[in-house]
Amino acid sequence: MSTFPNQAAPSNTSMAPTFLLVGMPGLSAVPSWWTIPLLTIYLLSALGNGTILWIIALDPTLHRPMYFFLFLLSVSDVGLATALMPTLLGLAFAGVHAVPASACLLQMFFVHVFSVMESSVLLAMALDRALAICRPLHYPLLLTNNVISKIGLAITFRCLGLHLPLPFLLANMSYCHPQVLTHSYCLHPDIAHLACPGAWSAVYSLFVVLSAMGLDPLLIFFSYGLIGRVLQGLGSREERWKAGQTCAAHLSAVLLFYMPMILLALIDCLRVPVPQPAHTLLSYVHFLLPPLINPILYSVKMKEIRERILKRLQPKKVGCAP
Repeated sequence: MSTFPNQAAPSNTSMAPTFLLVGMPGLSAVPSWWTIPLLTIYLLSALGNGTILWIIALDPTLHRPMYFFLFLLSVSDVGLATALMPTLLGLAFAGVHAVPASACLLQMFFVHVFSVMESSVLLAMALDRALAICRPLHYPLLLTNNVISKIGLAITFRCLGLHLPLPFLLANMSYCHPQVLTHSYCLHPDIAHLACPGAWSAVYSLFVVLSAMGLDPLLIFFSYGLIGRVLQGLGSREERWKAGQTCAAHLSAVLLFYMPMILLALIDCLRVPVPQPAHTLLSYVHFLLPPLINPILYSVKMKEIRERILKRLQPKKVGCAP
C-alpha cells in the first residue's frame, strides 16, 4: 500500500502546490535510523571541505591555479551536500514526503547549480593538468591570474545563467501526471518527466543537460588523451610516474563524480531492469560520495595540502622564559 496521499492524475493542469518524494526503498517503515549516517556523511563532508578551504585561503603560497580550482571544487561539494540535506533529513528523521512546490524548485535549482559547478571545475582542472604536462614552458604564461579570474567568472555565469530560467519554466508548464518524484530530493529530470508531452521548455532543458553533463566528460577524457600521449613520450618510467601522480587525485575525482551518473543514464536509456533500491543507491553515490571522498583524495595525493594540514594540526611549542 502506498504511503502517499492519493493524487489523481490530471489530464492537463498547472503545477500542484506540493510534490511527493520517495524515500530509500525498504526504509520507510523505520526512517529515523538512517538519520545518523546521513548526518555523519554531511558533517564529515563539511569538515573535510572546510579544512581544504581554510588551508588554501590562509596560505599565500597556495594561491595558484591548481589550488584555486581545488578551492572552487570544495565550495561546490559543500554547496551540493547542503542543498540535498533538507529533504533527505526530513524523510529520514520525520518521514516527511510532501514538499511545497516552491521549496522543491529552489532545491532543484541549487542541486543542479552546484552539480554543474563541480562538473565545470573538474573540466577546468583537466585543462590545468593538460597545460602543465603538455606545455610546461608556456604554462605560467597561459594561466595567468587574469585568465584564472575569467575562468572563475565563466563557471559562475554558466551555473547561474543556464539554470536560472529552469524553475520559472517548470512552474509555468502543464502537468499530465501526479506530482510524485522518484528520489528523496527534487531533480530537474524527475519534475520535467511529469509535464505534458510537447512542452517547449523541454528543448531548453535538454540543452542545459547536454551542454554540461554531456560535453564536460568528453572534454575531460579528451584532455587525458592528450596527457597520456605526452606521458608515453617521456623517457623513463620514473618521469612518467611522477607526472602521472599529479593527475591521480583529479582523475579519481572525475571517475567518482561521473561514473554513477553515466551508469544511471545507461540504465534509463537501455531500460535495464535494475531494482529501484539499486537505482536510488546509485543516485545517492553520485551526489553524496564526492563531497565526502574528494577532500580525502586531495589531502592524501597532494603533498602540499597534506603537509600544511599536518602543520596546522601540530601544537605550537611555547618557549620557556629565561
